[in-house]
Amino acid sequence: MSLDVTKPLVILRFAAILFAAVVFQHSAAIAKPTTKPNIVVIFADDLGYGDVSCYGATQISTPNIDRLASEGMKFTDAHSAASLCSPSRYGLLTGQSPWRLHKKGNGYRLSSGRPTIASFLRGHGYTSAAIGKWHLGYSKDWNKLPITGPLEVGFDYHFGVPTNHNDSTRVFIEDHDLVGRIPGQEYRIVNGTDFPEGLAQPRVDDQVDSTLTEKAIAFIRKNADDPFFLYFTPCAPHTHVTPAAEFRGTSDAGLFGDHVQELDSHVGSILRTLEELNLVENTIVIFTSDNGSTPKDFKGTNGVRLNLADDSGDIRTRFKTAKEDAKKLGHATNGSWRDGKGYAYEGGHRIPFIARWPGHIGAGSSSNCTVNMTDLFATAAEVVGSELPKDAAEDSFSLLPVLLGKEDRIAGREAVFIQGNGKDSSVAVCSGQWKLIVRYGSDSDQGHELYDLSNDRGETSNLVDQHPDVAKRLLSNFESAEANGRTRH
Repeated sequence: MSLDVTKPLVILRFAAILFAAVVFQHSAAIAKPTTKPNIVVIFADDLGYGDVSCYGATQISTPNIDRLASEGMKFTDAHSAASLCSPSRYGLLTGQSPWRLHKKGNGYRLSSGRPTIASFLRGHGYTSAAIGKWHLGYSKDWNKLPITGPLEVGFDYHFGVPTNHNDSTRVFIEDHDLVGRIPGQEYRIVNGTDFPEGLAQPRVDDQVDSTLTEKAIAFIRKNADDPFFLYFTPCAPHTHVTPAAEFRGTSDAGLFGDHVQELDSHVGSILRTLEELNLVENTIVIFTSDNGSTPKDFKGTNGVRLNLADDSGDIRTRFKTAKEDAKKLGHATNGSWRDGKGYAYEGGHRIPFIARWPGHIGAGSSSNCTVNMTDLFATAAEVVGSELPKDAAEDSFSLLPVLLGKEDRIAGREAVFIQGNGKDSSVAVCSGQWKLIVRYGSDSDQGHELYDLSNDRGETSNLVDQHPDVAKRLLSNFESAEANGRTRH
């Protein structure tokens, strides 16, 4: 009987192949890139450049926002896409400058045909939520379900306030319906009444942001195992200035300062949740504002009956004068910048902007790069390693090289363009120290203003006649951007 010596050889070869495969798989697992980072955008409402202590506030303490700055990068020349709420939010989510739509005021709506950061990230495995103030339109008839809105433009979950903390709806919307709708009753806003009909419970004014924060934390917990995008848009410190009872009297800037400190506390709750779930290293956190603050109180507070969980103190009267009270106490809501919300001057759109991504963004770093919130779309695309569609984010440039410390400027862009006051169709053209206000329309050849912000933060000296070459260059830059329909190449 002869031995078959080939069988052991075959077995050895098979074992060697199997061993090599195991080694390859193991090495591949080691070399596998880390999970795509979560992205959390905290977009405050009417928070001015001077409202945060790491940006100079002395009568308001914001330790949690300050911590983000100490652990990440703080920008000193960041701008909202517009100086009003709705177009600013449109610009952030779409990467398209809102002035291109030639609309006035806050009547901006997102349609399902327009790509958003959420719809883009969905294609890359992200689950997205829009929690907080929306202000980009829903379907008109709220008694005809489903109520369409954020879920039709790429978000997977929505819980929010329709337009403002002080809107007449007095209601939250969750996904496709109102929260607290009374079954069988029609929801109606009736002039002359405090609260709409058809609601079991209207929003509680001093608990709005607490409720929104709880929803944001629940979303993070539910989606902790896979990449998520959280677009968190609290209402503070927009009118109504109604901080929860525990925050009243905690600042040296009156009720308004208390409201900002409540906002900071909610930021802290988000950060602690990320820590608890071991998500800090793999999460990009961005904190910013939709536009500058309003130095004066909103007249719409008159005659409003607040719905409060706790009416202790003088909140029912002081909420009407909270901004003026803060100013009298020495607080400069927009710092040294001129004017505020609704204007093309710096106070209307120069905003706090902080980004944290441990291990990638240098702790305690800062940048004076001129940026626009339209840039978040392209930044998210580069973070996930994907090209932007040609039909999306026309005015978005990636900030990632700046965030990573590889560049101090955005290549290929000379200026950013911000929608100013809708009443006179103004656009701010910002380019480092120089800033041109273009007023176009019926008076397109008149009224332009040029300021040197390095010497004139208050925009008091119009230099358009002294520096016609600079004005001409920036105007040409704007006209090219308008003619081309895009600034991203």
